[in-house]
Amino acid sequence: MAFPTNTVNTTNLDAGTDDPSLARADLLDAVQKLNTIITEGGAANGVALLTSGGKLSATQMPTTITATGVQVFNPTGGVVQIQDILRLTSKTVTELQALDTAGTAAAGDVAYCSDGEGSSGGPTLAVYDGTNWRQVELGANIT
Repeated sequence: MAFPTNTVNTTNLDAGTDDPSLARADLLDAVQKLNTIITEGGAANGVALLTSGGKLSATQMPTTITATGVQVFNPTGGVVQIQDILRLTSKTVTELQALDTAGTAAAGDVAYCSDGEGSSGGPTLAVYDGTNWRQVELGANIT
């Protein structure tokens, strides 16, 4: 059975004067939908199950999130911690300037620029200061 997406009919359930024999079909539908939610919890197109600590388990988290628009993480502590690696998609100088022109760049944005103007002419990190993209030239190799 597919995960329920429509509501339960309450026409025969919402008044004390309703005929119980007419409510039977609505009650059966409600119980079947509840059972589907219980048995399909954690399945694709269903509901995510929380751990005893009230959090999503690693198996419930997608490995990739694809969404449109700007995604905002606003933790109550004010800090987003990345424990391993932040992988930035490289942008060219032209692409970064287009973000500035389109008004989609915001002060504090950080980008990996594949053709920055560092002393080697190679990749740089770039930070948008609200007016311009500023390069942070990359230093020596990690040894």
